[in-house]
Amino acid sequence: MAEHTVTVEQTLLALLNDKKYVTLRDILVTMNPSDIAAVFDELEEDRLPLLFRLLPKELAADTFVEMETDAQELLIRGFSDSELKEVIDELYVDDAADLVEEMPANVVRRILTQADAEMRKSINEILRYPENSAGSMMTTEYVSLRPHTTVEQAITRIRRTGVDKETIYTCYVTQNRTLLGIVTVKDLLLAEDDDTPIEDIMITNVIAVHTQDDQEDVAQMFSKYNFLALPVLDSEERMVGIVTFDDAMDVMEDEATEDIEKMAAIIPSEKTYMRSSVWEIFKKRIPWLMLLMVSATFTGMIIARYEEQLGVMLCLSAFMPMLMDTAGNAGSQASVTVIRSLSLNDIEFKDLVRVVWKEIRVAVFCGIVMAFVCFFKVWLFDGLLLQTKDVGPLVAGVVALTLATTVLLAKVVGCTLPMLADKLGFDPAVMASPFITTIVDALSLIIYFQIACAFLPQLH
Repeated sequence: MAEHTVTVEQTLLALLNDKKYVTLRDILVTMNPSDIAAVFDELEEDRLPLLFRLLPKELAADTFVEMETDAQELLIRGFSDSELKEVIDELYVDDAADLVEEMPANVVRRILTQADAEMRKSINEILRYPENSAGSMMTTEYVSLRPHTTVEQAITRIRRTGVDKETIYTCYVTQNRTLLGIVTVKDLLLAEDDDTPIEDIMITNVIAVHTQDDQEDVAQMFSKYNFLALPVLDSEERMVGIVTFDDAMDVMEDEATEDIEKMAAIIPSEKTYMRSSVWEIFKKRIPWLMLLMVSATFTGMIIARYEEQLGVMLCLSAFMPMLMDTAGNAGSQASVTVIRSLSLNDIEFKDLVRVVWKEIRVAVFCGIVMAFVCFFKVWLFDGLLLQTKDVGPLVAGVVALTLATTVLLAKVVGCTLPMLADKLGFDPAVMASPFITTIVDALSLIIYFQIACAFLPQLH
């Protein structure tokens, strides 16, 4: 796909350099808005306005929505008032609200000035809802029908008003803004009698969300129920808008990206990697790196505490990296699995005991197998083949026993911390790999030295 985009970009630039604008336009109108936006995002800034102006009005608006914020701002600053009004008039309300939310104040004033009164009212209505709520991601443009409307009248209404709606496949039957049911275009087209009232064929057991619901929960409902759109109700159970599938997909992508960044100990960013400056990336990464660096000093303190024992048997230090890495990996496996299950609502805090018990059993199996392999690796390879000083069956047994114990402890810690964080209202992703690894590293060293002191006569 990337190679295809580069080829198209080169072709468009060649035509642009040759001033073959008619051919350029003919190519652009055959492309999907997302593909055009991908090409535009790679263009030099001075080329972008000219190419954008070659697009037909509707295609230009659809492409504008798909473009990166920086490119949108660049175009808006170069638009005349009439050009800006043409783009704004073609935008759906939720896209216009997103645009207003992301632009600087002076650009927002221009956008709202060129928007008509109804559009401004709808934008303000959406923006008053909390960020990351269903209300903030909904659109107020949907097809509303009355219960006593006939099938024929409903189809006529859809034809007359549907051109300005984000989706017309699912229609909502309302009375005084109270949602009574839904009916699809398929139901209307397949109705036996054109005079059949909508209330006779509508579905009344409607699943809906409320304006204050978390947008991630709303997005998961699309995955669970395979909806194309979801009605949104206010606190008084009145229908105020709908959330469409494409917006839910955007939320899923954003939430997944945010979780991945948090699990890698990075403060989430709204910008893509290539559009983030070095300074912005630095600011997102340094706080966690500093915290983890400071927390890692506990590991050094533990090693310093057992410096005398290490002086007696220096070979013990050779196995510390393996034990710490294995424990960290075991904890990360458990934490990532639990975090994903929490995000999918597969488990809740009430399942903590069941989750811990399952991880304990998994840890026992993993620990036994790994300890068995570790014992013979340390004894035969390190002791006999490499002839490492002081490494014999007893040392191999200590390392193997420590490995099994730390795997068990790491998996318990890895599954418990994210669930506790979720219960306390924190994002479970924060408790992922780096944080848990730091904790488990310290615990694995303590266990290692305690077992070594207990079983090795040289350390008594």
